[in-house]
Amino acid sequence: MPDLSRLSGGSFLVLGRAGMDLYADPPGTRSHEATRFTTALGGSSANIAVALVRQGARAALVTCVSDDAIGRFVLDQLDRYGIDRRHVRITRDETRTSLALVETRIEDHQSVIYRNAAADFAMSVADVEAVDYAAYSALVATGTVLAAEPSRGATVRAFDLARAAGLPLVLDIDYRPYSWPSAAVASQCYTRAAALCDVIVGNDVEFGFLAGDPARGLDAARRLVQQGARLVIYKMGEDGAITLTPEGEFATGIFPTAALKPTGAGDSFLGCLLAALMRGLPLHEAVLRGSAAAAMVVARVGCAPAMPDRAELDHFLATHPGPTSPRKDADAHSAP
Repeated sequence: MPDLSRLSGGSFLVLGRAGMDLYADPPGTRSHEATRFTTALGGSSANIAVALVRQGARAALVTCVSDDAIGRFVLDQLDRYGIDRRHVRITRDETRTSLALVETRIEDHQSVIYRNAAADFAMSVADVEAVDYAAYSALVATGTVLAAEPSRGATVRAFDLARAAGLPLVLDIDYRPYSWPSAAVASQCYTRAAALCDVIVGNDVEFGFLAGDPARGLDAARRLVQQGARLVIYKMGEDGAITLTPEGEFATGIFPTAALKPTGAGDSFLGCLLAALMRGLPLHEAVLRGSAAAAMVVARVGCAPAMPDRAELDHFLATHPGPTSPRKDADAHSAP
């Protein structure tokens, strides 16, 4: 397995979805009652790239967008955020860039995502073979890229090329059932991908899915470390997170905030975690920075535009009362 110290190079290659988010406006409005919407860059991979850039890293995105107004919106937004899009291919067929209608509300929150013939699933082996992997410090992928072909095969090829170049592989499980032909196919693909990765991040539901039993998610996370992963983070929502490495485990709490919406937290967590590791911060501190960033994003409108920069995150940590106490019964998330 590659040494995670390579993250210090600060240049991240991110595979996967970028799209347009439409937010019912003003905040609190239900989508079916809205008379106006605001736009923002969206998509889990694009959001992670934004989080990395705002924390001082460099990020390049590998994906596809459609040759239409929404695709051009995404390209313009990537430029505005300073994300390298030289490996973003424009499709010339009937594929379409993802479009999400999102509400800035917690109660009865609705996010409706249109991904029929999604352009990002058109990412091909040729797309990933055009990348100079030696120029990057790590490869980051979200699980969505595995949900359909040719994106799935392209991702496997990218993993092989990145591994040959000595890059750490980072996987955000990001399981979205609606993208997959079946749960069985998803489980098989995730199991194979996770076994190849050095850093795996997911929530308790996602790890439970990998385990084939909701009560054994933490067991699945531990097995990944036993099989060679350098870092696995098992997120538990309001109960915080458990961080697992070959050297041991530790639990961390969350930073309570007045949340406006539930979306964007995971993307912010991963981007800010990786940026902190890039800077050489201790793992415990890096996890807390990721948790603090997640708390900030759910208290702001949007996902990509809500990602904090380093100064904002530093200020939040300096002025917030601090995280909740980590749960001491971590094994409650693993069956006896």
